[in-house]
Amino acid sequence: MGGRLSRQSSLEDEPDDGMDMGPLRGETAGPRGDFALTSLILNSERIPGVLRRNKPAPYVRRAAWIRDIQALLRDHKQERALHLVRLLRKDLGLEGTFLNDILYRHVTFLNLVDPISHELLLSLARELQCPRKEHDQMKSTDRICRQLLYHLTPHSKWHRHSLPRRKSMACLKNSLQQKTNMESLDLSGIPLTPRDVQRVILYLQSHGDSLTSVDLSFTELTDCTLILALPALAVLPNITHLALNGNRLSCASLKELSEAIKESANFPSLAWIDLGNNVDICSMPQPLLLGLRRRLCQQNLLPTIPEAQDSDLSEGGIPMSFPLPWDR
Repeated sequence: MGGRLSRQSSLEDEPDDGMDMGPLRGETAGPRGDFALTSLILNSERIPGVLRRNKPAPYVRRAAWIRDIQALLRDHKQERALHLVRLLRKDLGLEGTFLNDILYRHVTFLNLVDPISHELLLSLARELQCPRKEHDQMKSTDRICRQLLYHLTPHSKWHRHSLPRRKSMACLKNSLQQKTNMESLDLSGIPLTPRDVQRVILYLQSHGDSLTSVDLSFTELTDCTLILALPALAVLPNITHLALNGNRLSCASLKELSEAIKESANFPSLAWIDLGNNVDICSMPQPLLLGLRRRLCQQNLLPTIPEAQDSDLSEGGIPMSFPLPWDR
């Protein structure tokens, strides 16, 4: 099924091309430029403890890079934009640029946790490296960037209405007070503290039997808070989709999920776990994939990765579903 990719290893293996990126968006850069700070962000072990605890989630950094790519392309700085695309691919654990490399040399891409970002970044790199004749490159690249922003950032109702972070407790309370016969629990975009996670656990223990979908994306989940919630999630009898994307999860969470899914009593109906856009989770480990496949064979299901529709999605939007690795 292929091994597990590592974002950190891909960054270490890549030689420095020495490109001087300079300031972005017209800002004044220091002596070493903005990318001195970027290198600190990518290598968190160099950051003091206080700053590391308070640094933004990975999706914030990635969204900023995409906006910088848009600005560079508007200024006709294509080489610098392409450098940022490569940096973004490395941060997401997506090595290689050409489609043939990915199809024939990197078999682990068949197990990608975020194939949508992979396809969009491939399309963006193709537009920049091999522009088509009689084709509006600026329009197409801007469309792909907007699709990436939509996919890699929260677009729940809380964020669309610009709800202040200090009111997240009220958002959580409102979500947990919905009708008890609801089939989905959507907490996307609501930052959850360990105490908040305890409240979610109590809700799942009381009203979780009817749930088929739980969305915990962009909730600031860490490995510790996920491990705290995992026992309550694992016993839900009807849950088919679990969204954990856009958080602060690392490969340590993959190990816990793989161990949990080995038990047939855990996640009996689960079809897919969305783990994309986290810290360094790039591909699905074999035990987790085998556990999901075993459950699907028992239910005779052929699932896809769901991508919720939204009125903010522009024309030519993201595919609304994507085949799972074993469907390819």
